Amino acid sequence: MTRPGLLAAAALAVLPAIAVAGELELLMFEQPGCIYCAAWNAEVAPEYPLTAEGKAAPLRRLQLRDPLPEGLELVAPPVFTPTFVLAEGGVEAGRIEGYPGEDFFWPMLALLIGKAERN
Repeated sequence: MTRPGLLAAAALAVLPAIAVAGELELLMFEQPGCIYCAAWNAEVAPEYPLTAEGKAAPLRRLQLRDPLPEGLELVAPPVFTPTFVLAEGGVEAGRIEGYPGEDFFWPMLALLIGKAERN
């Protein structure tokens, strides 16, 4: 099933129209050879910046083994790739560990963004 799919359509109902630019960002922790990162790159990455989620939380890619950027506060260091961390003002607001496929990724992300926007 392609985006938005049935689950994503339901989850998008809780997503605010557009977040204020710069407040949220989606960090993707990846590493070379990660087959799940490659699947996300093929299935989601091309359309991500065009979606409501991509506009609300622009993507920033980080390598799993690199030091964290200065000013970024995570609940715990990422262990698996890909790990998607929703950051609000540089502070972790939620995460998705692994890539469950696009049918599950979109609604999971929409729920994280919706929760962050309500707080």
